[in-house]
Amino acid sequence: MAFSKKSAIGFLRRAHENNRLGHAYLISGPVGSGKREVAASVASVVNGTDIDQIFSTKAREIFVAEPESKSRRILIEQIRELEHGLQMRGAEGRRKVAIIAEADRLQPQAANAFLKTLEEPPANSLLLLLSALPETLPDTIVSRCISIPLAANGQEAESPERRELVELLRKIAHEKNWGIQQAYRLSQGTQRLLAAIREQIKQQNEEAFEAEETRYRNSTDGGAWLDDREDYYKALTESLYIQRRAMLIEVLIEFWSDILRGCSKVDRCHLPTAKKETAALAERFTSPEVLRRIQRLEELRDNLGRNIQEALAFEVAFLEVFGA
Repeated sequence: MAFSKKSAIGFLRRAHENNRLGHAYLISGPVGSGKREVAASVASVVNGTDIDQIFSTKAREIFVAEPESKSRRILIEQIRELEHGLQMRGAEGRRKVAIIAEADRLQPQAANAFLKTLEEPPANSLLLLLSALPETLPDTIVSRCISIPLAANGQEAESPERRELVELLRKIAHEKNWGIQQAYRLSQGTQRLLAAIREQIKQQNEEAFEAEETRYRNSTDGGAWLDDREDYYKALTESLYIQRRAMLIEVLIEFWSDILRGCSKVDRCHLPTAKKETAALAERFTSPEVLRRIQRLEELRDNLGRNIQEALAFEVAFLEVFGA
């Protein structure tokens, strides 16, 4: 599923705040999807450099490689210079960031050189690859990055689970009296969505692992290559699950944010399909009541980043948000 610019930046920011940021990301998407904006935002967060200076020569401990030669390729000399910068000791509290813009334009020698950096990333570094054609990158590079696909024009394609959650919220909005039963039913519906998401991601990654196993079984270094791939896919499954779980929580926050706008008579909404329902709820709740519920959902989002029991966290939060 493709991210919008906003959701991609939010996901990476939360990963950083919860000390879950990976060492390498492949940010892909068509022209206009916002790849550079996402990279600049996350680089600014982890490095402290002003976002407007990330791609300038003023940026400290930000190393950028992009096509500069007449052939519009990224040369091995550029990668060597970037690697040298990453190996240097960074300032206290400042993370070193390498950005490979138009990574699909890497010369084969440059790609091979950068692969070694991906395999053994320098301490306290973050590697960001940007590409409109990620399918042309070597599999060995793609497999070592966490993929962040962006939607065209930076607008997020609506997922089935997002639509289903909005429908659950619309149904509960039509009930006049909220209580424990309604909150528990919504919590169970949300957890069913999450279980389906986890199973889908697990199945996709199991299929990807099996394909790699078949491909590399008979290669010279096949045994060494596959030794850590199962652990990699388990970690990737959890990372992608956390990403999509965070998106569902954002839907809940957007729902209540639309109610808050209704309280203030602001004619703008995140969830247009639920506009009628959020407008009706704006007549039932005061702005302070809505703000309290939004704050509780934000607490739920933060608490889930601390590895607490997921089902219990949802039930408790939903009782407070939807139970009365």
